[in-house]
Amino acid sequence: MTASNLPVLVDGLEPMAGRYELILCDVWGVLHNGVRAFTPASDALVRFRQNGGRVVLVSNAPRPGASVGTQLDGFGVPRRAYDAIVTSGDLTRLAIEERIAQVVHHIGPPRDMPMYEGLDVNFGPIDEADYVVCSGFENDERETVEDYRSTLEAMRARNLLMVCANPDLVVERGNVIVPCAGTIALAYEEIGGRVFYAGKPHAPIYERAITVGARLKGQDIPKNRVLAIGDAIRTDIAGAAGYGIDSLLVARGIHAEELKAHQGPLVSQHVQDWLDRQTAKPQAVTDALSWAA
Repeated sequence: MTASNLPVLVDGLEPMAGRYELILCDVWGVLHNGVRAFTPASDALVRFRQNGGRVVLVSNAPRPGASVGTQLDGFGVPRRAYDAIVTSGDLTRLAIEERIAQVVHHIGPPRDMPMYEGLDVNFGPIDEADYVVCSGFENDERETVEDYRSTLEAMRARNLLMVCANPDLVVERGNVIVPCAGTIALAYEEIGGRVFYAGKPHAPIYERAITVGARLKGQDIPKNRVLAIGDAIRTDIAGAAGYGIDSLLVARGIHAEELKAHQGPLVSQHVQDWLDRQTAKPQAVTDALSWAA
């Protein structure tokens, strides 16, 4: 069975696994929901690795991969489920290093400051900054984009570049949807601001992840042997399609309500109708990541 003749819905990763050498797996929404880990998802990745595959976790977390690994340990996601982690925080750090002599203004919560660790960074206010790093809302449970409107207008007046450390618009935390840095970046773009997106759906994070995967495998891995897994059409699925690799959409994530994933078994026709309205489409959809039904 190949990706081109898979049914719209698949019962786990097993029907697809033999086609791929490398999985680029999303973290939040696939392996955990910010509150608890999804054990079957980790088990599926463990099985894939036991069969000779490699797994690189690819996250839009605005923190270094090592920090995400520590967080996963806390959730109980086993290290044997993956080989490496690449994050938008890693790429943001590279962007900061390239501008190390410049003044940066940070927008985001204190928990994202590890991306600056070990760097001789000059922080400053908007009127002194050369560029801005946005990692998210300072309080994503209460704030909206409107709370940042004056800041964005001040940035636009000075034509400052924004480095968006997390291109996600929203993420699921438990059963609640909370906004991410991508929402602020989109608002900045809408008023003419310049934005560099460090993570999915943009190419640099895929290039880095596949390079890491090839190094782990000890050989180049062709794109048709790479599978991206994620729960977001705009980032995971659109990013995979744009980069030319296959993808598997996990329904029980940020699109769960649209796909009626919490109302019982997924209905193939409803899923297909929803996919037909999307610009980017996965090769297949599964309820939640697992090895088999």
